[in-house]
Order: sequence, then structure tokens, then C-alpha cells
Amino acid sequence: MEWVNAIVQGTLLGGLYALFAAGLSLIFGVMRLVNIAHGDLIVLGAYLGLSVTTILGLHPLLALIVVVPAMAGIGYVLQRGILNQTLGKDILPPLLVTFGLSVIIQNALLETYSADPQKMNAGALETASVSLGGLSLGVLPVMTFAIAVVVIALLQWVFYRTALGRAFRATSDNQEIAQLMGLNRRHIFGLAMALALAVTAIAGIMLGIRTSFDPSIGGGRLIFGFEAVIIGGLGNLWGTLAGGVILGVAQTIGAKIDPGWQLLAGHLTFLVILAIKPNGLFPRINE
Repeated sequence: MEWVNAIVQGTLLGGLYALFAAGLSLIFGVMRLVNIAHGDLIVLGAYLGLSVTTILGLHPLLALIVVVPAMAGIGYVLQRGILNQTLGKDILPPLLVTFGLSVIIQNALLETYSADPQKMNAGALETASVSLGGLSLGVLPVMTFAIAVVVIALLQWVFYRTALGRAFRATSDNQEIAQLMGLNRRHIFGLAMALALAVTAIAGIMLGIRTSFDPSIGGGRLIFGFEAVIIGGLGNLWGTLAGGVILGVAQTIGAKIDPGWQLLAGHLTFLVILAIKPNGLFPRINE
């Protein structure tokens, strides 16, 4: 039963990793942009949520009403103002610019909030649990996993069933032809980044409720997000959820064997899958 519990807890943890990874998967699928600052943007979302809950006295989940649009706006301005200028055949400029952005965000958070760990107070939600067949499931991890499924389902619907999604796919497939058909690629890319950072805001809030955070943890969240994206398959949103679950289960099983092996087990699983299936477990869906 203990091993079953480890697998279940790992699956629920995978929901959080999928939220970390969904924005990465979206912007890579649309722009082929690897965003080194993604982890720090998750932490920025957590700090914005902390500020909103402190100033307005809102529950952290209600803070999403403010933080999600704010992060979406930041994403649009960031893409139109800076990142669009770096996109091209050479992948180095966006890597360098987003690395610099990561350093700026991290230091700005350090100056504003200090290096002390912070945590959002969600009250009884943090410790509430339900019993299911001998297992004790935390309400917060279950809620996080459910939110991850809903978010990815909505992104999948937007990407494949709406005019905006068709614009995303057309611009991703051939930017020049999309421009000739009347699509403004800079605007489309701005909307894609806005959508990605809206999801990042959700990830930041759930991270801030689940555990303590400080300005330096962005790199670790970025690694978890990258591993989930690559395990599932670049550009495949449901694959991203599967990748998050695989990574979470590997970590909890590793921790079950030896507490020091938690992160190592996840990284080793990632390397094994990458060696066997370099393109990830699931191919990109074309509909």
C-alpha cells in the first residue's frame, strides 16, 4: 500500500509539474522559443499572488482573478517589446535575452521581497484531506492536478478548435505565408506569450500555496518544466501532462527508496527516456 501511495502522490505532484511545463510547451509549439526565464516568471507569479493576498486580503485562489490578467499583460508587452526582436533562424539571441531576463527578474524580486522564504496562506485547504480506499489524499494536490487537466484541456481546445488557435498554427507552420494571409505575426506571438504567462500565473499561485518560495528557486522550476515537456514530446500538450506525471512518480518512488534520491530519480528517468525516445514519448498532434 505504501508503494501505491507513492505512485498516487507522484501522479498528483505531476499535475503541478504539468502546470510549470504547459506555458513552455505552448510557446515552443507556436514560436520555437526556448524561454530560459520561464522558471523565474513562475516565481514572479507567486510573488504577485503574495502581494495581492497581503494588500487586498484575498484568498490565494481568488488572487488568480488579479494575477492571471496581470501576467498575461506582462507576457504580451514582453513579447512585443523585446522577444519578437530576437526571433529568427538563430536560436542563440532568444536564449541570451531570456537568460538576461531571468537574472533581472531574480534580482528585482530579491531587492523587492528579500531572500527570506515566503508562503501564501490558504487556511484549511493546505491540510485538508480525503480518504479513498485506504489512501489519504490531500485536497490541495488533488485540486492542483484537476486544475492542470482543465488548463491543458482548455489550451488544447483553443489551439485546435478556435480561430486564434488556427492563427497560432498557421504562424508556427509558415510565418511568411501567414503574413501574406493578413496575420500579424508579432501580434499573434504576443497573444501566445500572454496565454502562456496566464498559465504560468496559475502555476505560480499553486506553487506558493503548496510550498515556500524565494527569488532563487526559478531555475529548479524551469528544469522540472523542461523535463516534463521533453518527456511528453515537444509541442504536445497532453504529452506535457503525461511527462509531468512520469517525472512526479519517478521522484516519489526515488524518495521512497531513499530520501536523498528524490530529485536524482526524476533526472535519471528523464535521461533514460531521452536516450530511448529523443523526441519524447508522444509525437506532436496535427489536426
